[in-house]
Amino acid sequence: MIVGIPKGLLYYKYNPFFETFFNELGAETLHSMDTSKNILDDGVKYCVDEACLPVKIFHGHVVNLRGKCDLILIPRIMRIRKREFICPKFCGLPEMVINSIPDLPLVTRTPIYADSPKRLYEWAEEVGRAITSSRRRIEKAFELAINRQREYKHGIKDEGFKINIALVGHPYNIYDNYVNMNLVKKLNNLGVGVITEENIDDRFIDEEVARLFKRPFWTFARNSYGFASHMARNKKVNGIIYISSFACGIDSVITELIKQNIPDIPLLVLKIDEHTGEAGFDTRIEAFTDMLERRC
Repeated sequence: MIVGIPKGLLYYKYNPFFETFFNELGAETLHSMDTSKNILDDGVKYCVDEACLPVKIFHGHVVNLRGKCDLILIPRIMRIRKREFICPKFCGLPEMVINSIPDLPLVTRTPIYADSPKRLYEWAEEVGRAITSSRRRIEKAFELAINRQREYKHGIKDEGFKINIALVGHPYNIYDNYVNMNLVKKLNNLGVGVITEENIDDRFIDEEVARLFKRPFWTFARNSYGFASHMARNKKVNGIIYISSFACGIDSVITELIKQNIPDIPLLVLKIDEHTGEAGFDTRIEAFTDMLERRC
Protein backbone atom coordinates (compact mmCIF):
# COMPACT_ATOMS: atom_id res chain seq x y z
CA MET A 1 0.00 0.00 0.00
CA ILE A 2 1.14 3.53 -0.77
CA VAL A 3 0.24 6.15 1.85
CA GLY A 4 0.21 9.78 0.73
CA ILE A 5 1.38 12.38 3.26
CA PRO A 6 0.50 16.00 2.37
CA LYS A 7 3.20 18.57 3.20
CA GLY A 8 0.75 20.93 4.81
CA LEU A 9 -0.48 22.10 8.23
CA LEU A 10 1.43 20.26 10.99
CA TYR A 11 3.51 18.15 8.60
CA TYR A 12 6.68 20.02 9.58
CA LYS A 13 6.18 19.18 13.25
CA TYR A 14 4.81 15.64 13.29
CA ASN A 15 5.93 14.01 10.04
CA PRO A 16 8.53 11.80 11.81
CA PHE A 17 5.74 10.09 13.75
CA PHE A 18 3.45 9.52 10.78
CA GLU A 19 6.15 8.44 8.35
CA THR A 20 7.73 6.00 10.82
CA PHE A 21 4.36 4.52 11.74
CA PHE A 22 3.29 3.80 8.17
CA ASN A 23 6.73 2.55 7.08
CA GLU A 24 6.95 0.14 10.02
CA LEU A 25 3.56 -1.27 9.04
CA GLY A 26 5.05 -2.15 5.66
CA ALA A 27 3.48 0.67 3.66
CA GLU A 28 5.35 2.92 1.27
CA THR A 29 5.01 6.64 2.04
CA LEU A 30 4.72 9.24 -0.69
CA HIS A 31 5.02 12.92 0.18
CA SER A 32 3.45 15.66 -1.86
CA MET A 33 5.79 18.11 -3.54
CA ASP A 34 6.95 21.23 -1.71
CA THR A 35 4.47 24.09 -1.59
CA SER A 36 4.53 26.02 -4.85
CA LYS A 37 2.32 28.27 -6.95
CA ASN A 38 0.67 25.22 -8.51
CA ILE A 39 -0.08 23.77 -5.08
CA LEU A 40 -1.56 27.08 -3.96
CA ASP A 41 -3.62 27.47 -7.14
CA ASP A 42 -5.08 23.97 -6.75
CA GLY A 43 -5.87 24.67 -3.11
CA VAL A 44 -7.67 27.92 -3.94
CA LYS A 45 -9.56 26.15 -6.73
CA TYR A 46 -10.92 23.32 -4.59
CA CYS A 47 -11.15 24.75 -1.08
CA VAL A 48 -14.00 26.88 0.23
CA ASP A 49 -13.34 30.61 0.01
CA GLU A 50 -13.76 31.20 3.76
CA ALA A 51 -10.85 28.94 4.74
CA CYS A 52 -7.49 30.36 5.80
CA LEU A 53 -4.38 30.13 3.61
CA PRO A 54 -2.84 27.06 5.36
CA VAL A 55 -6.06 25.05 4.89
CA LYS A 56 -6.24 26.04 1.22
CA ILE A 57 -2.63 24.98 0.75
CA PHE A 58 -3.37 21.65 2.45
CA HIS A 59 -6.09 21.04 -0.14
CA GLY A 60 -3.51 21.71 -2.84
CA HIS A 61 -1.18 19.10 -1.37
CA VAL A 62 -3.99 16.55 -1.32
CA VAL A 63 -4.71 17.27 -5.00
CA ASN A 64 -1.02 16.70 -5.70
CA LEU A 65 -1.28 13.19 -4.19
CA ARG A 66 -4.56 12.26 -5.90
CA GLY A 67 -4.17 9.27 -8.20
CA LYS A 68 -0.72 8.40 -6.82
CA CYS A 69 -1.55 6.52 -3.62
CA ASP A 70 -4.03 4.13 -1.97
CA LEU A 71 -4.53 6.08 1.27
CA ILE A 72 -4.09 9.78 2.08
CA LEU A 73 -3.33 10.97 5.60
CA ILE A 74 -5.80 13.66 6.69
CA PRO A 75 -4.71 14.48 10.26
CA ARG A 76 -7.85 15.33 12.22
CA ILE A 77 -5.78 16.54 15.19
CA MET A 78 -8.10 17.41 18.05
CA ARG A 79 -5.82 17.77 21.04
CA ILE A 80 -2.11 17.60 21.92
CA ARG A 81 -2.41 18.86 25.51
CA LYS A 82 -4.96 18.08 28.19
CA ARG A 83 -7.83 20.56 28.50
CA GLU A 84 -6.84 22.29 25.25
CA PHE A 85 -7.78 21.93 21.60
CA ILE A 86 -6.27 22.64 18.19
CA CYS A 87 -7.71 25.03 15.58
CA PRO A 88 -11.41 24.23 14.84
CA LYS A 89 -10.68 23.67 11.15
CA PHE A 90 -8.63 20.59 12.05
CA CYS A 91 -11.76 19.05 13.58
CA GLY A 92 -13.58 18.96 10.26
CA LEU A 93 -10.60 18.69 7.93
CA PRO A 94 -11.41 15.25 6.43
CA GLU A 95 -14.96 16.32 5.59
CA MET A 96 -13.74 19.59 4.06
CA VAL A 97 -11.29 17.72 1.83
CA ILE A 98 -13.62 14.87 0.84
CA ASN A 99 -16.47 17.19 -0.08
CA SER A 100 -14.27 19.61 -2.01
CA ILE A 101 -11.95 17.32 -3.97
CA PRO A 102 -13.43 14.59 -6.22
CA ASP A 103 -11.98 11.16 -7.03
CA LEU A 104 -9.96 10.73 -3.85
CA PRO A 105 -8.75 7.34 -2.60
CA LEU A 106 -9.34 6.21 0.98
CA VAL A 107 -8.49 8.93 3.52
CA THR A 108 -7.93 8.76 7.28
CA ARG A 109 -10.82 10.23 9.30
CA THR A 110 -10.09 9.02 12.83
CA PRO A 111 -9.64 11.86 15.36
CA ILE A 112 -6.18 12.24 16.88
CA TYR A 113 -6.03 12.89 20.62
CA ALA A 114 -2.31 13.14 21.36
CA ASP A 115 -2.57 14.31 24.98
CA SER A 116 -1.60 10.81 26.14
CA PRO A 117 0.04 7.75 24.51
CA LYS A 118 -3.06 5.67 25.30
CA ARG A 119 -5.41 8.01 23.46
CA LEU A 120 -2.99 8.45 20.55
CA TYR A 121 -2.79 4.67 20.19
CA GLU A 122 -6.55 4.59 19.56
CA TRP A 123 -5.86 6.49 16.32
CA ALA A 124 -2.94 4.20 15.44
CA GLU A 125 -4.99 1.06 15.98
CA GLU A 126 -7.90 2.29 13.88
CA VAL A 127 -5.76 3.54 10.98
CA GLY A 128 -3.32 0.63 11.18
CA ARG A 129 -6.10 -1.84 10.42
CA ALA A 130 -6.35 -0.39 6.92
CA ILE A 131 -2.82 -1.72 6.30
CA THR A 132 -2.41 -4.83 8.45
CA SER A 133 -4.56 -7.11 10.61
CA SER A 134 -1.67 -7.76 13.01
CA ARG A 135 -2.25 -5.96 16.29
CA ARG A 136 1.29 -6.76 17.42
CA ARG A 137 2.70 -5.12 14.32
CA ILE A 138 0.60 -2.02 14.91
CA GLU A 139 1.80 -1.82 18.53
CA LYS A 140 5.44 -2.12 17.49
CA ALA A 141 5.06 0.47 14.74
CA PHE A 142 3.38 2.84 17.18
CA GLU A 143 6.15 2.47 19.76
CA LEU A 144 8.86 3.12 17.18
CA ALA A 145 6.95 6.12 15.82
CA ILE A 146 6.62 7.64 19.31
CA ASN A 147 10.35 7.21 19.92
CA ARG A 148 11.22 8.73 16.55
CA GLN A 149 9.05 11.77 17.27
CA ARG A 150 10.65 12.25 20.70
CA GLU A 151 14.11 12.20 19.13
CA TYR A 152 13.14 14.71 16.46
CA LYS A 153 14.66 18.14 17.02
CA HIS A 154 13.26 21.11 15.16
CA GLY A 155 12.97 24.83 15.55
CA ILE A 156 15.17 27.79 14.69
CA LYS A 157 17.83 29.33 16.92
CA ASP A 158 20.30 31.52 15.08
CA GLU A 159 23.63 32.37 16.68
CA GLY A 160 26.04 35.26 16.22
CA PHE A 161 23.61 38.04 15.32
CA LYS A 162 23.65 41.44 17.02
CA ILE A 163 19.89 41.80 16.57
CA ASN A 164 17.53 38.92 17.33
CA ILE A 165 13.76 38.53 17.04
CA ALA A 166 11.25 36.00 18.34
CA LEU A 167 9.38 34.57 15.36
CA VAL A 168 5.87 33.69 16.55
CA GLY A 169 3.05 31.91 14.75
CA HIS A 170 1.62 28.57 13.79
CA PRO A 171 4.25 26.01 12.70
CA TYR A 172 2.82 25.74 9.18
CA ASN A 173 3.38 29.46 8.63
CA ILE A 174 6.88 29.50 10.11
CA TYR A 175 8.34 26.41 8.42
CA ASP A 176 6.76 26.52 4.96
CA ASN A 177 9.15 28.79 3.06
CA TYR A 178 6.73 29.34 0.19
CA VAL A 179 3.99 30.52 2.52
CA ASN A 180 6.24 32.92 4.42
CA MET A 181 8.25 33.92 1.34
CA ASN A 182 11.56 32.79 2.89
CA LEU A 183 11.09 35.11 5.86
CA VAL A 184 13.91 33.60 7.96
CA LYS A 185 16.42 33.83 5.12
CA LYS A 186 15.43 37.44 4.46
CA LEU A 187 15.86 38.34 8.11
CA ASN A 188 19.26 36.65 8.24
CA ASN A 189 20.36 38.56 5.13
CA LEU A 190 19.36 41.78 6.93
CA GLY A 191 21.52 40.83 9.90
CA VAL A 192 18.71 39.61 12.14
CA GLY A 193 18.75 36.29 14.01
CA VAL A 194 15.60 34.25 14.63
CA ILE A 195 14.47 32.10 17.54
CA THR A 196 11.26 30.03 17.68
CA GLU A 197 9.20 28.59 20.53
CA GLU A 198 10.73 25.11 20.36
CA ASN A 199 13.91 26.47 21.96
CA ILE A 200 12.47 27.38 25.35
CA ASP A 201 11.30 25.08 28.12
CA ASP A 202 7.56 24.46 28.27
CA ARG A 203 7.40 25.54 31.90
CA PHE A 204 8.34 29.11 30.91
CA ILE A 205 5.32 29.20 28.61
CA ASP A 206 3.11 27.93 31.44
CA GLU A 207 4.43 30.63 33.78
CA GLU A 208 3.53 33.40 31.35
CA VAL A 209 0.12 31.99 30.53
CA ALA A 210 -0.66 31.78 34.26
CA ARG A 211 -0.52 35.60 34.37
CA LEU A 212 -3.59 35.84 32.13
CA PHE A 213 -7.02 36.24 33.70
CA LYS A 214 -8.21 33.14 31.83
CA ARG A 215 -6.43 30.04 30.59
CA PRO A 216 -6.28 29.88 26.76
CA PHE A 217 -8.56 27.27 25.25
CA TRP A 218 -6.41 26.71 22.15
CA THR A 219 -2.92 25.18 22.25
CA PHE A 220 -1.62 27.48 19.50
CA ALA A 221 -2.79 30.47 21.55
CA ARG A 222 -1.04 29.21 24.66
CA ASN A 223 2.23 28.56 22.85
CA SER A 224 2.34 31.83 20.95
CA TYR A 225 1.46 34.08 23.86
CA GLY A 226 3.64 32.24 26.39
CA PHE A 227 6.67 32.24 24.10
CA ALA A 228 6.37 35.88 23.07
CA SER A 229 5.76 37.03 26.64
CA HIS A 230 8.71 35.09 28.07
CA MET A 231 11.14 36.38 25.45
CA ALA A 232 9.99 40.00 25.91
CA ARG A 233 9.88 40.07 29.72
CA ASN A 234 13.33 38.55 30.00
CA LYS A 235 14.75 40.83 27.28
CA LYS A 236 16.05 37.88 25.27
CA VAL A 237 15.17 39.46 21.91
CA ASN A 238 15.08 42.92 20.38
CA GLY A 239 11.66 42.50 18.81
CA ILE A 240 8.83 40.14 17.89
CA ILE A 241 7.49 39.19 14.48
CA TYR A 242 4.13 37.45 14.47
CA ILE A 243 3.29 35.81 11.15
CA SER A 244 -0.46 35.28 10.94
CA SER A 245 -2.97 33.91 8.46
CA PHE A 246 -5.62 36.39 7.38
CA ALA A 247 -8.97 35.71 9.08
CA CYS A 248 -7.43 33.44 11.74
CA GLY A 249 -9.63 33.87 14.82
CA ILE A 250 -7.01 32.53 17.24
CA ASP A 251 -4.33 34.91 15.95
CA SER A 252 -6.64 37.91 16.15
CA VAL A 253 -7.00 37.33 19.89
CA ILE A 254 -3.36 36.53 20.65
CA THR A 255 -1.89 39.51 18.81
CA GLU A 256 -4.11 41.79 20.91
CA LEU A 257 -3.07 40.04 24.12
CA ILE A 258 0.58 40.53 23.18
CA LYS A 259 0.05 44.22 22.46
CA GLN A 260 -1.79 44.80 25.75
CA ASN A 261 0.12 42.62 28.21
CA ILE A 262 3.75 42.47 27.10
CA PRO A 263 6.27 45.19 28.08
CA ASP A 264 7.34 47.77 25.53
CA ILE A 265 8.95 45.84 22.68
CA PRO A 266 8.71 46.33 18.91
CA LEU A 267 6.08 44.04 17.39
CA LEU A 268 5.45 43.43 13.69
CA VAL A 269 2.36 41.45 12.66
CA LEU A 270 2.63 40.04 9.14
CA LYS A 271 -0.74 38.95 7.72
CA ILE A 272 -0.59 36.51 4.85
CA ASP A 273 -3.10 35.09 2.38
CA GLU A 274 -3.08 33.99 -1.25
CA HIS A 275 -3.01 37.63 -2.39
CA THR A 276 -0.03 38.78 -0.32
CA GLY A 277 2.56 40.52 -2.48
CA GLU A 278 6.24 39.89 -1.81
CA ALA A 279 7.32 43.48 -2.50
CA GLY A 280 5.13 44.93 0.25
CA PHE A 281 6.11 42.05 2.52
CA ASP A 282 9.82 42.85 2.05
CA THR A 283 9.28 46.58 2.63
CA ARG A 284 7.68 45.97 6.02
CA ILE A 285 10.46 43.60 7.09
CA GLU A 286 13.17 46.07 6.05
CA ALA A 287 11.46 48.98 7.83
CA PHE A 288 11.09 46.90 11.00
CA THR A 289 14.75 45.90 10.84
CA ASP A 290 15.82 49.52 10.41
CA MET A 291 13.84 50.47 13.51
CA LEU A 292 15.49 47.70 15.55
CA GLU A 293 18.93 48.87 14.44
CA ARG A 294 18.21 52.43 15.58
CA ARG A 295 17.06 51.17 18.99
CA CYS A 296 20.21 49.12 19.57
